[in-house]
Amino acid sequence: MASTSHQVIGVDLGGTAIKLARFDASGVLLAELEQATPQPATPGAVTMAIVEAIEQLDPDHQALWVGLGLPGPMDAAARVARVCINLPGWEDVPLADWLEARLDRRVTLANDGNCAVVGEAWKGAARGFQDVVLLTLGTGVGGGVLLSGQLFTGYNGAAAEPGLIGITPEGPSCNSGNSGSLEQFASIAALRRLWDVDPRELGRRADQADPEALEIWRRYGTTLGVGVSSLVYVFTPQLVLLGGGLAGAADHFLPAVEAEVNRRVQAVSRENLRIQACSLGNGAGRLGAACLALQRLGGMMDRL
Repeated sequence: MASTSHQVIGVDLGGTAIKLARFDASGVLLAELEQATPQPATPGAVTMAIVEAIEQLDPDHQALWVGLGLPGPMDAAARVARVCINLPGWEDVPLADWLEARLDRRVTLANDGNCAVVGEAWKGAARGFQDVVLLTLGTGVGGGVLLSGQLFTGYNGAAAEPGLIGITPEGPSCNSGNSGSLEQFASIAALRRLWDVDPRELGRRADQADPEALEIWRRYGTTLGVGVSSLVYVFTPQLVLLGGGLAGAADHFLPAVEAEVNRRVQAVSRENLRIQACSLGNGAGRLGAACLALQRLGGMMDRL
């Protein structure tokens, strides 16, 4: 069991921002930092940006371990980023080795969606739930799955990638090689194809009851609901959580998601199902990354 005096750093790497935080072993936030992701987000540039940010966040080297969430699958040892489909040049990148050599701290990697669902299960909306599907709606669409209280990573650590499921045979091509994937209808870029304004502006207009903005969010939620319906049939979760940058507008699209799931999914497969926004917002990923570092590197025996 990790001592409660030990500290850990959680990092959430996204396509537009790197979010970092330092926690104690019980998950109390001690310090936080956010900075823009280098563009282009090549492995070398991102590595150096993370190193500099961690040194700024923890100049006195109080944290022993670093957990890092990335938008893609890791190897089974959680040392190598196998691929990050929306970041250039990311294929079999030994990121944990690179960071450890520069930070003098132990590092473990995880899929960012897995980090988010672990964070929500530890301190957020998924506490007390055993079967959970979480979607992160942002630059891409990622996610994580808990089955019987255990993080589901599938064969060789590559599951789950719910944003890459196909929802239509004809649709925009995805960097994964798929076409018509959920990501192509539920990401920020997909929303901007419906109406080319900043999503925050679209949310503000909807808050002011702008009918055109409300209709765009309804259309977005309906298509998202198609994808969620397929995931419900596969996993029959107790809870579906929506996170990422677009989840801040969930009040405007969640009713359409729920309506589509109720229309498409037979009652027995959605019995007692709850669909809601993450309670930790954009903080779930970094908290979950820290939790996984405590488990894997710090010997924290309590799983969540």
